[in-house]
Amino acid sequence: MLMGRNALYYEDYVLAIQRFNSVITAKPYLSDPYFYRGLAKFYLEDYAGAEADCSLALDRRPYNAQYYTLRGLCRVNMERYDQAVEDYRASLEQNPMERNNWHNMVLCYMELEKYEQADSALDSMMTLWPRESSQCTMKAQVSLARKDTLLAEEWVDSALVLDNYDGGAWSMKSAMLMKREEYADAEMALDMAIMQKPRIPGLYVNRALARFQQNNIRGAMSDYDQAIEIDAGNYVAHYNRALLRAQVGDDNRAIDDFGFVLQVEPDNMIALYNRAILLDRTGDYRGAIRDISTVIESYPQFWVGYRQRASILRKIGDVYGAERDEYRVLKAEMEVRTGTYKVQKTTRKKSERNIEDYNKLVVDDEQSDLDKYATEFRGRVQNRQTELKCLPMYVLGFYAKEHPTRRYMPYSKSVEEFSEENKLEQNLLVCSEEVALDSTHMEFHQKRIVQDIVMGQNCQLVLDYYIVRDFESSMSVLDSLVVSVPGINPLYHFMRAQVRTSQIEAQPVNENELRLCYFEIIQDLKFCANSLPDFPYASFNMGNIYVKLKDYPSAINSYTEALERDPEMPEAYFNRGVVHILNNDTDKGLADFSKAGEMGLYQSYNLIKKHSANNKR
Repeated sequence: MLMGRNALYYEDYVLAIQRFNSVITAKPYLSDPYFYRGLAKFYLEDYAGAEADCSLALDRRPYNAQYYTLRGLCRVNMERYDQAVEDYRASLEQNPMERNNWHNMVLCYMELEKYEQADSALDSMMTLWPRESSQCTMKAQVSLARKDTLLAEEWVDSALVLDNYDGGAWSMKSAMLMKREEYADAEMALDMAIMQKPRIPGLYVNRALARFQQNNIRGAMSDYDQAIEIDAGNYVAHYNRALLRAQVGDDNRAIDDFGFVLQVEPDNMIALYNRAILLDRTGDYRGAIRDISTVIESYPQFWVGYRQRASILRKIGDVYGAERDEYRVLKAEMEVRTGTYKVQKTTRKKSERNIEDYNKLVVDDEQSDLDKYATEFRGRVQNRQTELKCLPMYVLGFYAKEHPTRRYMPYSKSVEEFSEENKLEQNLLVCSEEVALDSTHMEFHQKRIVQDIVMGQNCQLVLDYYIVRDFESSMSVLDSLVVSVPGINPLYHFMRAQVRTSQIEAQPVNENELRLCYFEIIQDLKFCANSLPDFPYASFNMGNIYVKLKDYPSAINSYTEALERDPEMPEAYFNRGVVHILNNDTDKGLADFSKAGEMGLYQSYNLIKKHSANNKR
């Protein structure tokens, strides 16, 4: 238990999970190991897995406020606000002075548009903590949600009376002043907000907007630079800086900024059109036509784009193409803009994607600092890049790569008996990942092939041929054995499937031949699976072949069959999770990744993080 908590402290969450797994195996009646394992999963952004562990902890100790708090946070991250509220209520019954839980419960009520309940909870908070300004700013948020701007302003002013250094209140004050177009006062309010919270890029973006509206281009540019220095990936700052750079004639660096935006959002047609305008201005006519044509494909009635493209086509001598675009515009009988690059003193939200607003600055409509859920739990998410692809097939061999976190090495009694039956010089292993062999090993197996032939050690001969990558010879021996030996051990069918798979990977064939090969592989694996109920690896490999055939339902069934034979196979959970995602069932995929991660496959957590975010979009 102590080792697990130490691993948590040092942010090694995968190791922590393994330690708590050991405690749970030994003492499944304890509640804390489930909670701490859930905490590790929470840090890894496996919210579904963390929620399940918190529930198991609560089953064993139902009156622990901390368990409810963590489960509430998990449910918030999964956007299940009703259930999160229930958890926060339960936690507050045990510990009513836990301010973070009150705060989060109010935000949940606001997400649910239950403003009366939010107000009531805030009233309770103001009774408990009468001098806290943040409660006034939250009251202001509730008032704004109810469209009561005057009351919202009163609450913000009340917050500033209680604490004139409340950065959140000043930020909210600035937003109200911006809406009234009182830009100088809004800038002063943002100065105060930035003084208290100098590391929030959105504050600099908003001040840049206030400065721009006062024709302070240099000041606005400086703020965008500062926002990007704090957060290099800030989309809004890059986009708006690009517009300003274009306005002052810094076209090449504006193109770079739009390029960054398009790396983050390749389908952002507004940024693409702006880049096209700049490419035209810098003489890259082919690039400009390419970008505009992409925009027109998405917006066939974007007449400004047709006019712009027509102008560029004339520059490169394509008169016919230019006249075709001009005719389309005339036929539509639309009033066409000039297409000149002029930044207007108007804005749009990031979420708004009206192509007609291509020349407007963007207002940062991301979640504000005020709206963030509070938590006493701290931790860093491990962020390794992981591709959405299945883990490789199992093979029979002599060299197995040890997995650093897997609970156990793959094992089969059938394989052990098979090794003894064939009197192999080395122990035959089930390998989930093959080891790359050096030249010494390769020479050893090359020499042993001669010995195998002389001694008639067919099984060892098959494997030695396989190791030195002579798949054709290995297949030849296997085919003769399977055909000529009645009642041959089913593992020979497994090996034939293994060798045939490697053969077609090394020597690609046409699609028709490939499908026939996959069919033959599946038949071998089915025979092995049906003959050896204690051997889950044939079913697992069958799943991988079905994935190659894009037969996802059959793949899922195969992995499920493998898990029925061995519930402790993390690779089967992982691969089934991949297939669920490919089959557009993200929830089931995340559940399988959670189980695989719990069993030691740390790359699962990176996929959980990635696909949880995609699922929310």
